[in-house]
Amino acid sequence: MFGINRKEIEPFTPSQVRVLLEAVKGNRLEALYSVALAVGLRQGEALGLRWEDVDFETGLIHARYELQRLEGKFHLVELKSRRSHRTLVMPPYIAVKLREHGARQREEHLLLGPEWHDNHLVFKSHTGLPLDGKNVTRSFQRLLKRAGLPKRRFDDLRHSCATLLLAQGVPARVVMEILGHPQIGLTMKTYTPVLPELG
Repeated sequence: MFGINRKEIEPFTPSQVRVLLEAVKGNRLEALYSVALAVGLRQGEALGLRWEDVDFETGLIHARYELQRLEGKFHLVELKSRRSHRTLVMPPYIAVKLREHGARQREEHLLLGPEWHDNHLVFKSHTGLPLDGKNVTRSFQRLLKRAGLPKRRFDDLRHSCATLLLAQGVPARVVMEILGHPQIGLTMKTYTPVLPELG
């Protein structure tokens, strides 16, 4: 009914999250993985995040677009539903990671010069082009293998965000808002069954 199969939800446990965060340190996409885990963005939403959607002064991230590949070309597509459009609190450590990421990106721009593809995306390739979600997932899974962690999809970072928040006692309605779910029933049906597994 809600479009998510219970068997597809494979969140990381708290101990696995600690291993993961240690493993991604220094990785070019460390901020991408950290943002998805901390604020529950879908892969397309994270890859469609623009610098103007990140407000360091107020500590907020605005989810407005997702990156889609249509007929071989990348497009920024506005999120369809009112629930999907959301404003998320940026944890202080995520602000630090994003600032570091921005500084690295400026260095890449300077090194590449006129060959840099200028756009407003937060997460992009070494040349400034949009990131292909399939390539991001493959890189993520290679990283997990090196860290000795089980294979997971990129969006299991989002699922981990949700389950860890619920396990910490964050109200389901708040988690629903963070994830952009249309109904609290979806949040409960999807994540409540896996909470005992996080112990």
